[in-house]
Amino acid sequence: MEITAEEFDVLVDRALDDVPDELASLVHNVVVLVEDEPPADDPDLLGYYDGWALTERQANHAGALPDRILLFRNPLMEMCETHDELVDEIGITVVHEIAHHFGIDDARLHELGYA
Repeated sequence: MEITAEEFDVLVDRALDDVPDELASLVHNVVVLVEDEPPADDPDLLGYYDGWALTERQANHAGALPDRILLFRNPLMEMCETHDELVDEIGITVVHEIAHHFGIDDARLHELGYA
């Protein structure tokens, strides 16, 4: 599956728009970024949450740099054969990484179908 970077960004924006308002309103100080490739030591990584989960934050977190959700364009496109599959996988990855923001670990996400 191959689309332009701009088209990919639109799909990410749509996935973020699909996050229920009740959940989105609880996400604070998080920026979502798209990079072409994941770190070399984990080339199959689709997304990554870089920050402190809400369950682990200290009271003095105010003023800190935003946490980051990174989505990796090339691995996502490589694993999908159709546009619909890519839309679904981006959505799953966005929810997966937002869940990490709330302190939900990979084991629980796997149980819920988001791993």
